Amino acid sequence: MVDRSPPQPAASARRRSPRRGPRFRTPGTGAETARYSLMDTYYHPPDLGKFGDLGKDAPELWEKFSAWYDAVFAEGALTEREKALIALAVSHAVQCPYCIDAYTTASLEKGAAPDQMTEAVHVAAAIRGGASLVHGVQMRNRLDKLSM
Repeated sequence: MVDRSPPQPAASARRRSPRRGPRFRTPGTGAETARYSLMDTYYHPPDLGKFGDLGKDAPELWEKFSAWYDAVFAEGALTEREKALIALAVSHAVQCPYCIDAYTTASLEKGAAPDQMTEAVHVAAAIRGGASLVHGVQMRNRLDKLSM
């Protein structure tokens, strides 16, 4: 007879609180720390340098993307510094750690000051917060419709 019961989670997983997410080892407990770190699992900073590798299997598409990208960030109605600050703010709004690293560096290289960069991040946060709140109008519309 074949056992068809679902597999039981490891003892550490059974102790995990579903509201608190996965448990991580206390920093400094050995080699496992890096292996179990959320950031090492989902975001590895050196991987940003591999971004260009995405063009290996579709070089013509990568070339088109690169040309468009370069044109977008070239000096125009906005300075390169202003574009880097916008990109830094958007990076926070879309929560892209690779973008945050890249546009923090770009903003500094283009002459932005830390207070300007911080203010740009606050602008992004305000827009994101406002966007969440304005969706309350949808909730109110639905409440009005259901109340009829």
